[in-house]
Amino acid sequence: MTWSHWQVPPFETSVFFVLGVLTLYWVSYNWLATWLHNRRSKLSDDVINTWYGVIYMLVFVFSIQTLVIGSQDAWQFMNFQLIAIIFCAYFLNIHVSYYFFFPIVLIYMAFNGSLGYWQSWGHAITLMVFFWILNDIRVRCHGRHSVFAVYMLVGMSFGGLLWLWMKFKFAFTWTTFWQEWIYLVIFEALLFVYVSMLFHDSEIKVRLAKFASHDALTQTENFAAYTSAIENLFAESRKQEQPLTMMMFDIDHFKQINDTYGHSVGDQVLREVSSVVQTVIAANDDQISFYRTGGEEFNLLFPSYDLDAAASVVHQIFAAVNHVTIETDTDQIHVTISVGVAVANADDRSPMDFYNRVDKNLYHSKRHGRMLITMD
Repeated sequence: MTWSHWQVPPFETSVFFVLGVLTLYWVSYNWLATWLHNRRSKLSDDVINTWYGVIYMLVFVFSIQTLVIGSQDAWQFMNFQLIAIIFCAYFLNIHVSYYFFFPIVLIYMAFNGSLGYWQSWGHAITLMVFFWILNDIRVRCHGRHSVFAVYMLVGMSFGGLLWLWMKFKFAFTWTTFWQEWIYLVIFEALLFVYVSMLFHDSEIKVRLAKFASHDALTQTENFAAYTSAIENLFAESRKQEQPLTMMMFDIDHFKQINDTYGHSVGDQVLREVSSVVQTVIAANDDQISFYRTGGEEFNLLFPSYDLDAAASVVHQIFAAVNHVTIETDTDQIHVTISVGVAVANADDRSPMDFYNRVDKNLYHSKRHGRMLITMD
């Protein structure tokens, strides 16, 4: 239709079609990942990417094949399908084990009426090997200058072999074979350039987002991230009638450390304390969030934790940090912290009311000798 009505060659429309399908994937994946993260889903980006990528591409491959299934031209959309395979295997780096991959291929062959053709079996085995080799070179060649050359060499070689199986099966002309293979090579090159541009833009956005929400020195989340989180968690706690606990601590005599040993040692203390706290959190529950909210002041938020449940982690952090020792050229610094903890209650009209109660408990610890925990 595109050629007969608008005089647009099929190859050009194919390029835009493929890029459109991939763009739709990125848009829908980003929406899905954001939606799940906003609901504090424990699914990692890798898991979301794997399952959504496989489902999306399977729907795409099966859908376009229904247009030509059972006809003498059932090979017409193979380049689209191969681009989908390359996108999943190389660019999304989705790993599919043989005990999942083989049944998927069998189902597709049955769907396509190809189980009785030896050429289709050769094509299927070649396709699976192609997928796994793309996985392998993605890891082995990542970051190397030769990555594009290796990617194209593998794509051209397997693409030619896969089209050869189709020539044996459908007996189309060598002219058609060379034309489709060259189209595939062009698609592969365009795909590499296009997806590399998308990845580059995504990496820039990730770095900017991290810069805006993370403390550069300690790699914890910062006060801006805390402000956003406490607003959401406080509202959710009220709505769901779930507990919310906050821990606040600061490093005892930190100004004295800076004045005596210099800011570089002070920065080392902040980094070491942050690292210890993050280790304790990782060993307990990654839903606990950790923020540097001031110079030597830190906050932790415990969603769905009452005071008793949070107390166990609080005491682990307290004990771990109080064992931190920083070596200087002339001395050893034994780090201690003062801690305030509280659970949100009905008297807290806003997140600031909640914060102020925790802050009051922290200062109670500091006024009564430091290296203490005050809870209510």
